Amino acid sequence: MAGTEGDTSNRASGPLSGMRIIDMTSVLMGPFATQMLGDYGADVIKVESPEGDLMRLGGAMRNPKMGSIYLQANRNKRSIVLDVKTEAGRNALLELCRNADALIHNVRTAAMARLRLSYEDVRAVNEEIVYVALVGYGENGPYAGKPAYDDLIQGISAIPSLFSQGGRSEPRFVPVNMADRVVGLNAAHAILAALLCRERTGKGQSVEVPMFETMTQFVLGDHFGGLSFDPPTGPAGYNRLLSPDRRPYKTRDGYLCVLVYTDKQWENFFRAIGQLEEFHRNPLYSDHATRTRNYDRVYADLAAHLEARTTEEWTRLLTENDIPCVPAYDIEQLLDDPHIQSVGLIRDMDHPSEGRIRMVGPPSRWSLTQPDIRSHPPRLGENTREILAEIGLSDSEIDGMLASGAAREAS
Repeated sequence: MAGTEGDTSNRASGPLSGMRIIDMTSVLMGPFATQMLGDYGADVIKVESPEGDLMRLGGAMRNPKMGSIYLQANRNKRSIVLDVKTEAGRNALLELCRNADALIHNVRTAAMARLRLSYEDVRAVNEEIVYVALVGYGENGPYAGKPAYDDLIQGISAIPSLFSQGGRSEPRFVPVNMADRVVGLNAAHAILAALLCRERTGKGQSVEVPMFETMTQFVLGDHFGGLSFDPPTGPAGYNRLLSPDRRPYKTRDGYLCVLVYTDKQWENFFRAIGQLEEFHRNPLYSDHATRTRNYDRVYADLAAHLEARTTEEWTRLLTENDIPCVPAYDIEQLLDDPHIQSVGLIRDMDHPSEGRIRMVGPPSRWSLTQPDIRSHPPRLGENTREILAEIGLSDSEIDGMLASGAAREAS
């Protein structure tokens, strides 16, 4: 599965085949976005500083600067190390942009201007380029330029507060990099939309994707609630999502995720447990509008019922009565799930320095241009020499850049 160093044939597949993306992002949000573009067939050139992407140090690792978080967000890319603070490094980057379709970065806007790598600087060498800036906060607001990380953006976009509203004792962060990944998804489709616009108009453009605003839209889509109206008809929040007993339910021997939602499902549930008369007698269960106003009570009652039987007994009974339920997995159980194994989502590949590694492959299925894993997550500077050669530098010029520190290659 892994590609051969210097071989460009392994990149000629997928719906974005033939497109080149210059990736100046680091950590997770940007690399997650560009990995998707790489999965779709784009030639993604990961431009790293001499220190490398910080996420090379994130998670479990066998060898330095090849951490598990980096491995899971940087396949289907080539790595070049450039010190863009040097004139030679900056010039090499601009040469890469000359024939690129898009440049994406998460460097502060002011810093890119100081480096003379602003949109106008890059547009001077390629008028049709799509220039995408991932920022913490929109540049036209008072928070522009402030540092932004997943935890901070989760907090300011009110996600931790939802836990305390839901009856838990204190605010908590969601234990996944939700902001980075949600904004990364938005960045990927923003790039694709801008590229489609360019195909139609012939014009490139600058696009800004802010974390705070994106996550605010994400949260308020569910929780604007009564504040959707002017004047408000009630408080913010969606009470079903905030109910303290909307959770995996404890059974006699474990946990089970159950959603009893429609009138028919509630009728089936009470029939299954031999209490059909309670369903017909009590509008708390038989009437959707009443349930909607009383989710805390409804879900608390459901939780009490679920404790009476084992997970296996409930799974069989609920499935027989057409009530949606799934197991509450841990990570190891998720990896062993028969559906995940059957669809081949988890891929094994041989890495030149890390040995056998496992990755989550592209989840979508395409009839014609299937996205795929074509090349391994690169070592720091693994492709520096070949990429510099592609922009026309001679061996002696490349050697000079390496000797001066303007570029670096993998050791």
